[in-house]
Amino acid sequence: MIDPTPNERAAILHGGDMAGEYLDSLGKSDLALFSSEEWQALLEVIVTGYCDRLRDLAGRDRGRLDGMADEVPF
Repeated sequence: MIDPTPNERAAILHGGDMAGEYLDSLGKSDLALFSSEEWQALLEVIVTGYCDRLRDLAGRDRGRLDGMADEVPF
């Protein structure tokens, strides 16, 4: 990703945190030892965590923008 937005950076970190939790639950971190199912699950955890956080942040931004609508003087 080139020049990620603040929301994208926050979502990346969240996806990474979710991956860490998944790795902790497996009790292993050597990717070479992962089964194909574990590898796929890790990818799903990262992508889902990223997308969920990005959606949440976009919703917050939308709420702030909607709240500002009455402040426009024209």
